[in-house]
Amino acid sequence: MSDGVKMFNFSTSVSLRLMAQTAPFVIFRMIVYFAIAVAYVLVTGVGAGIGYGIGGFGEPDFQASATFWGGGIGFSLTAGIIYLLREYTLYIVKVGHIAVMVEALDGRALPQGKGQIGYAREIVQRHFGEASMLFGVDLIVKGVINAITGLLQGLMRLLPIPGLDRIMAVVRAYLRVAVGLLDEIMLAHILRRRSANPWAGAREALVLYGQNARPMLVDAAWVTLFVYGLSLIVFLVMLAPAAAVVYLIPGAWSAGGVVFALLFAWAVKAALIEPFAIACLLQTFFKVTEGQTPDPEWEARLEGVSGKFRKLGELAAGWVGIGTRTPKPETAGA
Repeated sequence: MSDGVKMFNFSTSVSLRLMAQTAPFVIFRMIVYFAIAVAYVLVTGVGAGIGYGIGGFGEPDFQASATFWGGGIGFSLTAGIIYLLREYTLYIVKVGHIAVMVEALDGRALPQGKGQIGYAREIVQRHFGEASMLFGVDLIVKGVINAITGLLQGLMRLLPIPGLDRIMAVVRAYLRVAVGLLDEIMLAHILRRRSANPWAGAREALVLYGQNARPMLVDAAWVTLFVYGLSLIVFLVMLAPAAAVVYLIPGAWSAGGVVFALLFAWAVKAALIEPFAIACLLQTFFKVTEGQTPDPEWEARLEGVSGKFRKLGELAAGWVGIGTRTPKPETAGA
């Protein structure tokens, strides 16, 4: 990912500068995601402790089982709460950070300190209204991105290359991971274009992505390799402190070491590694789509393969402004 030879459509130095310019948001992300990781550890530990105490009334095997189930219940309870808060996390943390990154990329001055977070919230609210609206747009966008990826894979199957099926199985698995950040890039397009109609803005972004899918996927593949490679290193580093935490849990919750290491590695990935990856892919998308307009041929192609894309057209046509009720995106087709 060097800036010396132009292998990619982004600059790592620009990405690092974006991270520095949006440092208040980076710190905010660290607080949010590490608080989530700590909550998992604490509630799991409390659950294991309660199970250990209850298990004390029985045989050693029963105590070990009660400790395990107590920890598992605590972990699941925390996961359920985090799942319920996923709309807020996307609205305030992820897209909020993207909003100020877009402003910085376009050369606009950003507030410092906590003011940057409030500034981002105003931008996101102006374009998406409530968190549920943004979440609905994001769900549909993800579905269309998967359809575009499937369309490209279908075209590749037509190539007369021996053993292509086996190669494509690996490619498909990797692409499923690589496209994981692209929905947020589509949302960035809406913010950058100041789209008054978020459904229409998402539709335009997806057509632009479709007609530039090759360079986008190449850069996304390399960025994904970096993200998960670095995350693996963080996981290995976290194994020792995670094991120490498990040692403090009554009954030595044996599964905890790996689970907690994964949690802390996830927190580092979400707080620090992912925003760097987003900064790279923002540059790629803005660069390859600069000056372009949506290609009607690609629009027709997406209309034919994705029910969710057609649903975007219906929602865009019926849009009357912020505050309208967002239909459930699950009712859209594939």
